[in-house]
Amino acid sequence: MGPQHPATHGVLRVDLELDGETIMECNPQVGYLHRGFEKLAESKTYAQALILTDRLDYIAAMSNNIGYCVAVEKLLAVSVPERAQYIRTIVGEMSRLCSHLLWLATHALDIGAMTVFLYCFREREILLDLFEELCGARLTFSYPRIGGVRQDVSRYFVDELQRFLDMFPAKMEEYETLIDTNRIWLKRTVGVGKLSGAEALGLGLTGACLRGSGVDYDIRKHQPYDAYDKVEFEVPLATEGDIYARYRCRMEEMLQSVHIIQQCIDQLPPGPIVGPDAPDLVMPFKAPARVEADAAAFGGGLIKLVRDQKLYISGDVYVATEVPKGELGFYFISDGNNRPYRMHIRSPSFIHIGALKAICKGELIADLIANIGSLDVVLGESDR
Repeated sequence: MGPQHPATHGVLRVDLELDGETIMECNPQVGYLHRGFEKLAESKTYAQALILTDRLDYIAAMSNNIGYCVAVEKLLAVSVPERAQYIRTIVGEMSRLCSHLLWLATHALDIGAMTVFLYCFREREILLDLFEELCGARLTFSYPRIGGVRQDVSRYFVDELQRFLDMFPAKMEEYETLIDTNRIWLKRTVGVGKLSGAEALGLGLTGACLRGSGVDYDIRKHQPYDAYDKVEFEVPLATEGDIYARYRCRMEEMLQSVHIIQQCIDQLPPGPIVGPDAPDLVMPFKAPARVEADAAAFGGGLIKLVRDQKLYISGDVYVATEVPKGELGFYFISDGNNRPYRMHIRSPSFIHIGALKAICKGELIADLIANIGSLDVVLGESDR
């Protein structure tokens, strides 16, 4: 099946061994969209490589930007002003809403629900308009910066975002009215693609795929970054571990995103949007005021080198953030230069595709389509 099948959510090929309609073996094949992103980043400065992250999970490009910036900031000990942290949290949750709306639209369409697709795109279009107002782009944003964000939010942006927050919960009720008790939807999702918490952990699943199996793990809570430690929100959990449980987790996550954005708007502090030690495009970053800081606090075995009023960091660091699809991690090895010596990405879609073999064995071909949708994968992030 694939790599041209519309229900594989990208150029994914799945080799199936069948007994009639029953799947005996399921082996996913990736690599059709490989672009060498990790190797390409080695030829660019830390600041220049930011634009490449938009092309990973292009459905949630803003979340990739933020994850990359948070990782580089930890590696290079760059500070982020409080206002920029709040703005990043706002756009990160907007990105989560955009991603989940597209996921729900396509997942429902795969299973046979056409109307949900149209409804979800109706609300997603409003968010894309807001992103366009913020940074001029609708798909690949490159809006966050190492040490802050590119430009401040306008009064118009905040007002329009508030209008969206006020009306969106009612739209969520429309989605749920269409499918929550629909007998076809329930037959295709309840009890299908079940994974226990132990199985999900063993497969390396994260995000809603893990929380749908009852495992309480959300990086925004357990290792908060930006303004997530300054807002209150709940982590939706389910215990059934099936497609319906993963669906419910993501639906609840969207409501929690609305709650987070509302708090950020209410608490948005004044001040600068870029830190004083943010990098330029040539050097790693300008000499920070706190050169004396203990570099070991910013990663594993980092060493400070001060040369010509510049602070260079050598060593390695792994930093993860909670993107819509799960844990997105960046691993850097620095040799003290202005670009990464090595970089590796831990992308949730790649891990989740690997889970198909375990989830789909013994189920029907139609269930494979539903399972792919429930894992919420995008191949640009998987193949990189």
